[in-house]
Amino acid sequence: MATTIKVPEELRDRINRDARERGVTAAGLIEGLLDAYERRRRMEDFGRAFQGADASYWDEFRSWDVTLRDGRNGE
Repeated sequence: MATTIKVPEELRDRINRDARERGVTAAGLIEGLLDAYERRRRMEDFGRAFQGADASYWDEFRSWDVTLRDGRNGE
């Protein structure tokens, strides 16, 4: 289902120009940009969580790492 959104002419022109350059539709360009933006936000959230990991997290991480390696043959 398609709908119309109101954007300034300058923005519309930029969207259409960039879409043409990439060989996609305006909707495809916007979808790709939004997908990339959402992925970047998820990665930033993950990075913040990872940086905030305390010692108990790393202790458990090492335990699992050793456990997983114990089950591998020849590695």
